[in-house]
Amino acid sequence: MATKRKPTETPALVFEWPLPTAATLGSAVRAKGIMLEMRAKLPPALRKYLDTRPGVLVLGMPAGADDDFVRTCTTVTSNLVGIESLPVIPREIQDILTITTTERHRWLKDGRLPSAGTRTVKLRGRARKITFHVFDPRVVEEVLDADRMTEWREADRLAAAENRRQAAWKRRLVREQTPKAESAAKAHDQTHPDLAGWAEFERDGLLH
Repeated sequence: MATKRKPTETPALVFEWPLPTAATLGSAVRAKGIMLEMRAKLPPALRKYLDTRPGVLVLGMPAGADDDFVRTCTTVTSNLVGIESLPVIPREIQDILTITTTERHRWLKDGRLPSAGTRTVKLRGRARKITFHVFDPRVVEEVLDADRMTEWREADRLAAAENRRQAAWKRRLVREQTPKAESAAKAHDQTHPDLAGWAEFERDGLLH
């Protein structure tokens, strides 16, 4: 027998904070990241009441939680000041620029995507910590506005084609040199047959 789903309770206390494009850079992943940053500033029991909808953060709490509601509103409001400067994390920059993990690693390594430092976090429910690079949101915005990704992809395509050409040329040289080396070895074998005592004859000059 199917279990009846408990109807979702409509929160009695609601407050919303608009998220400017300068903060989200047009990314829902970035908006969720901001929401998670705000949740981290709250007591664990209150974090579930803060959520995100397109373009806004939403706080919804049940009736009777007036004191918690006011304190949470104050905390979120104060921490949203300057949120446009919050460093961009890897999954966010990939969504903002529509790039792959491989492209992010490559462009970070060669300096096209400059790092704004590193961040270390502990994985939920695990003892292990991970460290990753973060990015300046204004640099990310500049890359996005100038569509640098298209330019970099074309440069990578040309570089890859040149690398393939160089590799093919090297393989051709090896193939061309191999028969010559084999012919030289064969000629040496013909003039220097593998006979017992041959080395001693040559050393003593008895054949000259």
